[in-house]
Amino acid sequence: MMTISTRKIILGGACAALFALVYTSCSVPALVQKTENKKVPETYFGQKDSMNTATIKWRDFFKDPDLNALIDTALRNNQELNIMIQEIQIARNEVRARKGAYLPFVNAGAGGGAEKTPRYTREGSVESANTIAPGTQFPDPLPDYLLSANLSWEVDIWKKLRNARKSAVYRYLSTNEGKNFMVTNLISEIASAYFELIALDNQLTILRQNIEIQQNALEIVRLEKQMAKVTELAVRKFEAEVLKNQSRLYYIQQQIVETENRVNFLVGRFPQPVQRNQGILVDMLVDTVYSGIPSQLLLNRPDIRKAEQELAAAKLDVKVARAEFYPSLMIRAGAGYQAFNSKYLFTTPESMLYYLAGDLIGPVINRNAIKANYYSANSRQVQAAYNYERTILNAYIEVSNQLSNMSNLKKSYSLKTKQVEALNQSIEISTGLFKSARADYMEVLMTQRDALESRFELIDTKMQQLHARINIYRALGGGWN
Repeated sequence: MMTISTRKIILGGACAALFALVYTSCSVPALVQKTENKKVPETYFGQKDSMNTATIKWRDFFKDPDLNALIDTALRNNQELNIMIQEIQIARNEVRARKGAYLPFVNAGAGGGAEKTPRYTREGSVESANTIAPGTQFPDPLPDYLLSANLSWEVDIWKKLRNARKSAVYRYLSTNEGKNFMVTNLISEIASAYFELIALDNQLTILRQNIEIQQNALEIVRLEKQMAKVTELAVRKFEAEVLKNQSRLYYIQQQIVETENRVNFLVGRFPQPVQRNQGILVDMLVDTVYSGIPSQLLLNRPDIRKAEQELAAAKLDVKVARAEFYPSLMIRAGAGYQAFNSKYLFTTPESMLYYLAGDLIGPVINRNAIKANYYSANSRQVQAAYNYERTILNAYIEVSNQLSNMSNLKKSYSLKTKQVEALNQSIEISTGLFKSARADYMEVLMTQRDALESRFELIDTKMQQLHARINIYRALGGGWN
């Protein structure tokens, strides 16, 4: 029999253990967390107009039906985008799993078996010495039939499980924003490649026109040689120039094939001709883009929204890791029927079984693993805060760069247009002077070469203008909505 002193010792030990559990659980290491900085400049270069092109849907921003058809196909078929969509489904399932973690778990089961107890054991002696009913002995071997339902539930005292679920929700939202960011980039890539194709088509047309001009000049030089006005050197120079540009045709044609295949890859299909606008690139208008104010980036840019959701999840992860230091309360319960004979299985109350228990468990000694997880969670929260600030800074710089780029390209295009006009006129002038022996053949040759390069540069500048317009639309956060 337990003595009074023994009871005091046991009770004192239990109280001491409970005190140690509470004390150690509450002594959580203090950490310094970083608070993110959301401040951005008030304007871009002093512009205070809140009108923002990012709010325009991509179907209205790109008015070319061929380009819109390509984008629409890519949003359905692009493999990388579809992979990201499955990542969203995985994140959604994680939310569902976290939600179920703080609800009670109820299991139902049935079982049966038989047990042969040795005669010369405590259990065997008890069975042989007792009867179930007058004249009825224990069966040997002893069958066992069980039908029960069991419940286990971790009471979420410290909101550990609920915070874990909220963290999963934020990560699900971040993957969705990641998909939006991918959509924005995909649209801009296809649009850029599309206009690059049109630029290459225009370069090919200009090169063929130039070759025709040079071939006409070559015939003139040959006639001049027959009249002994020029030497064979002039003829060879003009022939070499024609052959050089004819060779250049194949280089541009190869660029067209590769650019078409880049578009086909983004669209998610095997190589085939890309339907596109056959118009003159230099005649395409570059519409005005409204940048709005920098604070709108926080709402419009999917990558900023993604970083924000990841930061919110990281903050909750710190709370979850902190809750591991505290004791957890687990409630277990069960009820059912158990008997050695199936005909007694549902006999009430003799065959009924039930239990109810509660466990309060917390870390007391060797909490290194919990501390390591806690420190790592805090470091990830600091990382997420820096990443959020970096994403905002990068977004603002991207917009600033493209605004400056569009302004400078507009001025450059105006000057290059005048340069092309001047060089086109100089071709006629130099050819006329050459016919009247008032200009050297090299002047004609160099004038034609300069005129060709200037027209190529004009197309390249126009393409850069269109690219800048696409890039600023992406930088402002347009395209995903």
